[in-house]
Amino acid sequence: MKILVVDDNPTNRKLASQILSINGHEVLEACDGEEGIEIALSQEPDLVLMDIQMSGMDGIDALKKIRSEKGFEKIPVIALTAYAMEGDREKLLEEGFDDYISKPLNISSMMEKIGTYEGK
Repeated sequence: MKILVVDDNPTNRKLASQILSINGHEVLEACDGEEGIEIALSQEPDLVLMDIQMSGMDGIDALKKIRSEKGFEKIPVIALTAYAMEGDREKLLEEGFDDYISKPLNISSMMEKIGTYEGK
């Protein structure tokens, strides 16, 4: 599966990318929302992992831009966030994300969630 990781923190982005690569996925990386949109539209990943709090364009605005493009309305986008307060998951799902993964990353939990999108 081709997965785009969008995160402005290079350490977080590299960690997620390495975990995904080790588990057999092709990984694309973007360092901010604008680059994430550009890569998503040009490379057509099967899944996007999107950080929420980024400098410049945040993950919610980037998600809305990707989903506004013809043919990209259904691309699965999972929020990556350090927000872990009660109600945050629901808020992100209401914004249009398909799922939510909290940071710091739990490898088995992350891979289990990603596995639910394989073959879709």
